[in-house]
Order: sequence, then structure tokens, then C-alpha cells
Amino acid sequence: MSRIWSMMDIGRRTMMNSQTALQTVSHNIANKETEGFSRQRVEQQTNVPTGMGKLRMGNGARAVKVTRTNNPYLEKQIQKESVNLGGSQTRAEVLARVEQVYNEQVNKGLNKYMAEFFNSFRELSNNPESLAARTLVKESSDFLAKDFKRVNNQLKEIQVDVDFQIASHVQEINSISKEVAELNQKIQVVELNDIPANDERDRRELLLKKLGELVNIRYSEGDDGMVNVTAGSTAVLVSGHSQRDLIAIPTVEGESKREGNFEVFYKATDKGTPVNITKQLTSGRLGGLVQTRDETINYLLDKVDKMAYSLIKEVNKAHVFGYDRYDRPAKEFFKSIELKNASEHIALNDDLIRDVVLCLDSRPRVLPRDNRM
Repeated sequence: MSRIWSMMDIGRRTMMNSQTALQTVSHNIANKETEGFSRQRVEQQTNVPTGMGKLRMGNGARAVKVTRTNNPYLEKQIQKESVNLGGSQTRAEVLARVEQVYNEQVNKGLNKYMAEFFNSFRELSNNPESLAARTLVKESSDFLAKDFKRVNNQLKEIQVDVDFQIASHVQEINSISKEVAELNQKIQVVELNDIPANDERDRRELLLKKLGELVNIRYSEGDDGMVNVTAGSTAVLVSGHSQRDLIAIPTVEGESKREGNFEVFYKATDKGTPVNITKQLTSGRLGGLVQTRDETINYLLDKVDKMAYSLIKEVNKAHVFGYDRYDRPAKEFFKSIELKNASEHIALNDDLIRDVVLCLDSRPRVLPRDNRM
């Protein structure tokens, strides 16, 4: 009789194993569109056999645990490459906007306005008595000054937008790191009973990949199943169950940044002093934004400022060398300004705006009626 019950028990356990496997398959199918989900499978083991005299009678199989099908090495490599991908994509997006500032295929830009500016002076030298030629010089100069300001304003607008993106990404980083800390606690509780926390681990790995796209991080998993996450080299975002926020605030002008641009700070404790970690953020979307804002766009702003300043300086030098229509020494053509933000403040002399005949029409006279221009 005992053998009959044993056989029935084996059949019962086998049906339960199949039911568990079918439930796991259903779980896999239901999550086929779930981002970060790893396929799960039921691990089975031979059940403990029963001794009957000189015989060892098998008792079928039993479900041991439900495990994930994943490769930890590949997951780690994907996370590392996510950092580079996030930084590259962000730089490409910002530089695409910068490219439109200098795009002259559709609209006129600095190149064409600069050519028209010098061509107007050439027309004036050929016909110095013409009021229309003088007006053309004033108008082309005004258009050139406005386009310098356009380039300056649009580049700074991109920097402002980058600052908003930095603040948004910092909030996203804080939200993700908080969830990672919560998952650490859940995983520890579940796995204390030697039960794999499959879904929680899937979610945590997905969050770590997303965190890696946003900022360069380092993380390690302890024997208790919890991960510690560090942004940059010193900002510990997650340590076991605890989590610390990053802070993005505008700061004063620095060596490589302009006034009011955002920088990222970290506080190790609630009462601690915020530490500037902006320079530690070298990759990921956050690093790409900081690098593009402080290096690429600032470099372009410096170049356009130098161009505007050199134009003002050289044109004024040539202009004061001549005489106006009233036979008086000519005044400066552009207002004299400093190199810093020259492209933002470039403007014509107010006297020339009011009276175009003040534009020079000849060089200094050495002899009367020598016919030199």
C-alpha cells in the first residue's frame, strides 16, 4: 500500500512542478515587453530517494528555486558602455543646436554680413559723394552688429537650456538612486531565506543602466546582495539602505564657466558642507552637458567675442585716420568696448547713426587738392 501512495505522491509532486513551470512561463510571456526583464526558469532537483531494504527507490523531482537567465559579465559591460553612449548622444544633441546657429544655407549669417560690410566700404571709396553709399555703410554695419548679437544670444540660450537639463538630470539621478536603495532593502529581506529576488534584481539592474547613462558611476555588490553606488569619484549615492541626493545650483563665474551656470554639489550628511563635484562628472549625459557647455560653447563664445573685438579695433583705427564730409577728423566708427562680451555689446557710434555723413571719405590730407582718397 505504501508503494501505491508513494507513486501517487510522485505524480502529485510532478504535477505541482509542471504547474510551477507553467506559471513561470506565463510570467515570462506577460513580461515580454517589460524593459529590463530577464527570462526566468524553474530549477529542479531529484527528490531524496527512499531506502527499502537493499533498494533505493526514487521519489521523483522537486522544484528547488526560480532563477534568472542572465549573464552578469555582459550586464556589467552594457552598463559601462551606457555611460559612453549617454555622453555621446547628449553632445550630439547639443552640437546639432549649435550647428544651426552658424547655418548659412537657409539664412544669412556672419560670413555674408561681414562680406556686405566690407563691400559697402568699397562702394563708398568708389563714390564718396554718394549719400546712398554712406547709408549703405551704416545699414550693413548695423546688420553685422545685430548678427554678432544674435550669435551671442543664441549660444547663451543653449547654455541656459543645458543648465535646465542638468537640473532635470540631477533630479532624475536622485529619484533613481532612492529607488535603488529601496530595492536593496527588498532584495536583502527576500534573499535572507535563500530565495532569489529575481524581479527586484531585474529592476535594480535596469536602474543602474539608466543611472549609468546619466552620470559616470561605479558600483559593487556585497555579500548581502546590496549594491553601493558612487557618482564620479567621491559622491556616494547609495550605501545599503541609505541614499544621498545631488544638488544643482547656479554659481558665480569660474575658470571654465560663466556667471549663473549650474554646478553639481554633493552633501555626505544632512548638516555637511556641499562639495562641488562638477569636474568629477566626466561622462554620461550629465558629463556630456557640462563638457559641451563649459568647453565647446564657451570656446565658441570666446572666438566670436575676439572676432567682434578685432573688427571694432581695426575698423576704428582705420576710420579715425580719415576725414568726414565736413572735412573734420573722423570719429570712431564703432563704440569702443572691452574684449569680454564684445559680440554682445558691439554697436555703431551714436553720432554716425544720427548723421551718416560723418563716415570718413578720405585719408589725412597732406596737400590741398591732391585728389587722394
